[in-house]
Amino acid sequence: MKKINKYVFKPEDLNAESLKKKLGKPGEYPFTRGIHKDMYQAKLWTMRQYAGFGSAKETNERFRYLLANGQTGLSAAFDLPTQMGLDSDDPMAAGEVGKTGVAIDSLADMEQLFEGIDLSLVSTSMTINATAAILLSMYRLVGVKQGADPTKLRGTIQNDILKEYEARNTYIFPPQHSMRIITDIFAYCAREMPLWNTISISGYHIREAGATAVQELAFTFANACAYVKAAIASGLDVDTFAPQLSFFFVAQMNLFEEVAKFRAARRIWAKLMKEKFKAKNAKSMMLRFHVQTAGSSLTQQQPDNNIVRTAIEALSAVLGGTQSLHTNSKDEALSLPSPQAALTALRTQQIIAQETGLANVADPFAGSFYIEKLTDEIEKEVMDYLEAIEKMGGAINAIESGFIQKEIQESAYQYHQQIESKDKVVVGVNEFIDNINEPIPILRVDDTIESEQKERLAKLRKGRNQAKVELSLNNLEKTALSNDNLIFPIVEAVESYATIGEISNTLKKAFGKFKPPSWL
Repeated sequence: MKKINKYVFKPEDLNAESLKKKLGKPGEYPFTRGIHKDMYQAKLWTMRQYAGFGSAKETNERFRYLLANGQTGLSAAFDLPTQMGLDSDDPMAAGEVGKTGVAIDSLADMEQLFEGIDLSLVSTSMTINATAAILLSMYRLVGVKQGADPTKLRGTIQNDILKEYEARNTYIFPPQHSMRIITDIFAYCAREMPLWNTISISGYHIREAGATAVQELAFTFANACAYVKAAIASGLDVDTFAPQLSFFFVAQMNLFEEVAKFRAARRIWAKLMKEKFKAKNAKSMMLRFHVQTAGSSLTQQQPDNNIVRTAIEALSAVLGGTQSLHTNSKDEALSLPSPQAALTALRTQQIIAQETGLANVADPFAGSFYIEKLTDEIEKEVMDYLEAIEKMGGAINAIESGFIQKEIQESAYQYHQQIESKDKVVVGVNEFIDNINEPIPILRVDDTIESEQKERLAKLRKGRNQAKVELSLNNLEKTALSNDNLIFPIVEAVESYATIGEISNTLKKAFGKFKPPSWL
């Protein structure tokens, strides 16, 4: 497929009259200019800083620190064992407990993670996929224990397993069983948690793996179409679950391309939902998305430069009309963010919101010949990709054949060749290099976290009602072998203090574990 590396703008491509005809208003279909009429004049985007490391107690302290400094939403990062359905005492978890996020083994850990934080007053995003149903059940139960009405709980689970097969690899079960879990979550939340975003369909990880802006949208929307088709095939009406779908994109360094990408994304999704899936509810056609600045753009060299990179990327997200935003910290190419660096990242958003005037106008670039041309070209090339993937039988076939993975690999290779040849300049890396290496504070996760988490887990197993745990796991296995909704028995197992590993192993017995083809 053709890659977009550089846009060439010719003034004759667009004129004022053609722009006047095609530009609608913010809040109107196809929502190119934003999903709300007043955008940030009425309500600022949610400032949702991603945080998680070590124990639940440590992460709770970071959550409370960020909230005290003006963060307006929580975003939880989980360690690799939690993402892979492994308990902290599993031999496969050795050396990884608490390292890339917080370690969560059971409902007891989730209770500690949100201790002192009223879940009825805050929205929480959880970056979790293969084990999303388990973590969602834990969150709901913590809210209930606090006295919250679960129908009023607000937040998002990432729950986007297809991009794990494509770009990130934290999958557990074969694709068809993973899709069943996701559609069961759709149905469960429509009934039990109507304000919850059931999925955050992610282009972020696709782009971070090396995809272009066009590929980021194309593969994300191909996955989204697969989820919508699966939900409809399971018997759900599109307007029942579609308003709870959300998206997650990256903001990279090409400011104009990123703004145009976000505008094109809204238009593409609106048209897909209306024309392809026959949605009638306007909320089903509205692309609601979170943006994170690009981790791959951060450099170990001259880390202070990363503050500037993050600010530019955040600008593109705001100019493009995001609903929530995470700004990376300057030290993330070196370690997990230190409290000081995380605070500077949050202050970056607050400065954009309060000091620049960007919140005073919806879609400020609308009518720019260059932005409109980029928006049109991105839309066209994304639709070309979607047509090709549809001819292959959809996203799952494109994943199983290796098409999407190979496209991403090829783009990543081309990008790194450009850096090596200096066709692409990265300041401090291949140009403007200095030999000054001033030390900066590094956050290190204490290795005792693993042993402490194992001790906590052993104490939990000793003190819980084991008969109740075994009964709930048996019920879960029976449900997995039937066509009934899986989320109800998962909630039952979580409530009995079954661990994430025990629940995942029960599902593995029923579903098997996915092994990718050897050629990938």
